[in-house]
Amino acid sequence: MTQEAGGSPARVVVVDDQTVVREGIVMLLGLLPGVEVVGAAGDGEEAVRLVAELAPDVVLMDLRMPRCDGVEATRRIRAEHPATQVVVLTTYADDESLFPALRAGARGYLTKDAGGDEIVRAVHSVLSGDAGLAPGIQRRLLERLSESEPRREGPPEPPDGLTVRETEVLVLIAEGFNNHQIASRLHVSTATVKTHINNLFSKTGIKDRAQAVRYAYGKGLVRPPGGGIT
Repeated sequence: MTQEAGGSPARVVVVDDQTVVREGIVMLLGLLPGVEVVGAAGDGEEAVRLVAELAPDVVLMDLRMPRCDGVEATRRIRAEHPATQVVVLTTYADDESLFPALRAGARGYLTKDAGGDEIVRAVHSVLSGDAGLAPGIQRRLLERLSESEPRREGPPEPPDGLTVRETEVLVLIAEGFNNHQIASRLHVSTATVKTHINNLFSKTGIKDRAQAVRYAYGKGLVRPPGGGIT
């Protein structure tokens, strides 16, 4: 559930194997509106158990932990409890940490220098269907995709039966815009943007925004950083 005006806060479980860090995150989030910490775990095994018991909206997941690391815990949580989203909160921003976590199903990725407000924004972003990525992480993801995905030359036709407007929305998703920003740029309502997203996901078989980025690069709809929108 997302927090609407006057609604319930997002229910969060914090996972970190360092007691001081874990308690510090819990204390920090307890001072901020929009979230409620309902549990805390010291490793991935305990995290999976707490999710089954508490059904939180979001798990803030450390990566390098004993018994069961954050990647494996994320994979299990997303497979067994798909209504619970995962935002990684870790010290590490290297590719060997980032990409396995995203492949496991994490919808957000922050480093531990993130402030409390940034953490809360990421929590609510993933609950709204957006990615909760730190700006530096999103740039690295786009760079990596531009290095690995084939691209077409010249302006491509809308693929897979997409309309021109659906293609425009897809390109803006790949450029990192959220639904409200897309609505503002296209001068339409957020509800209209959501309708376009549902339609293009249905036509292309895309499941989430991370797949949408990969699809847009693979179809040549966006250029690598510095190249602009085709």
